[in-house]
Amino acid sequence: MASMGNSFDDEDLISGINVTPLVDVALVLLIIFIATSAILVRAAIQVDLPSVATAGEALPSTVSIVLDRDRNLFLNGEPITRAQLRAAVGAEVADDPQLRALIAADSSVHYGAVMELIDLVRQVGVAGFSLNVEPAREEE
Repeated sequence: MASMGNSFDDEDLISGINVTPLVDVALVLLIIFIATSAILVRAAIQVDLPSVATAGEALPSTVSIVLDRDRNLFLNGEPITRAQLRAAVGAEVADDPQLRALIAADSSVHYGAVMELIDLVRQVGVAGFSLNVEPAREEE
């Protein structure tokens, strides 16, 4: 009779599962995931992506600037000097502050010459620029 007051025996199985620790661990992992993803999103590279114009929306005007292998400059297909380029693009920017530049350079031109051209375009106030490149050809 001494064992009647004790409802638990060593041989009884625990039939209920305590889910409180499981929920606690899941919530802690969720908080860590949310905090980490917020940090990773902030560390991503920020890029100004072009948007597609909808019907009736005007596209920003673009000027084409080409630097050939002899370091001659062309603005919209016409030969031009650096001083003339600065003046012409500056006048275009005055007319349209959202002016974009499409820059193409011969592959034999040094990187520094292309950077000088980009710097010149940005100094006169061009809103953005793109570099014209050919996609790599797959070797067979």
